Amino acid sequence: MSSHPSSPTASAPSTVGALVPHAVSRLRAERLQRSTRPFLARGGPKGERCEGCRLRPSHCLCALRPTQATRAGMCLLMHDAEPLKPSNTGWLIADVVAETFAFGWSRTEMDAGLEALLADAQWQPYVVFPQEFVHEPGRAVQQLPPPAQQEGARRPLFILLDATWPEARKMFRKSPYLDRFPVLSLHPEQISRYQLRRSRRDDHFCTAEVAALCLDLAGAQRAAQTLETYLDIYTHHYLQAKHQLPPDWRSADHQQLQRLQNAP
Repeated sequence: MSSHPSSPTASAPSTVGALVPHAVSRLRAERLQRSTRPFLARGGPKGERCEGCRLRPSHCLCALRPTQATRAGMCLLMHDAEPLKPSNTGWLIADVVAETFAFGWSRTEMDAGLEALLADAQWQPYVVFPQEFVHEPGRAVQQLPPPAQQEGARRPLFILLDATWPEARKMFRKSPYLDRFPVLSLHPEQISRYQLRRSRRDDHFCTAEVAALCLDLAGAQRAAQTLETYLDIYTHHYLQAKHQLPPDWRSADHQQLQRLQNAP
């Protein structure tokens, strides 16, 4: 990853070659094909956005995509419009975590690909959701087996309900095919730093923040730190573009992401 001048007139680092579409970008393309009218996100002149990161071209982050390999996987169940929203952070998870899967959620039918994934013997699925909504005794857990006990065991697959909070509660109640899996209930101490869409409660985290907490529990601290830093950078670029200001390519977060990528 190259450094970037701090001059307001400097251009973004160039992306070498085309980025391979990940699970969320493919789901977005499928969702757009099913749309009966075009989805117009607010953006730069004429609303154009980079297809690789959904930001204005002047604030593009594609050259910074920090993919990490981990034992853990992410399964995003996305409410209907989520793949289309530039502020959706599930996209960032798919950028960082190599094995990220994404499916549109439906109350009446289950995607065949999702069914196959949940039946795959290499994975141990965990539904990530607050314990207060779990009524079955013993279903909620707050910890994973320590990394020393994970060798040779099934790999954790974190199922994240990617939606607004009211939509996510509905999805949790109306997805009976998830009832057989344990629910991982997170109790983090920090308050959410996500600034693009706010919940009424500070203990409601955006999807990328939840994923970073899950990675940390799974012993993938470097991937967790990478995702947290990448979210902060994305938020900075998004808000700078919104206010028609240049991003700070020499910020502490940009430098931290470079260190994480270059670490052995």
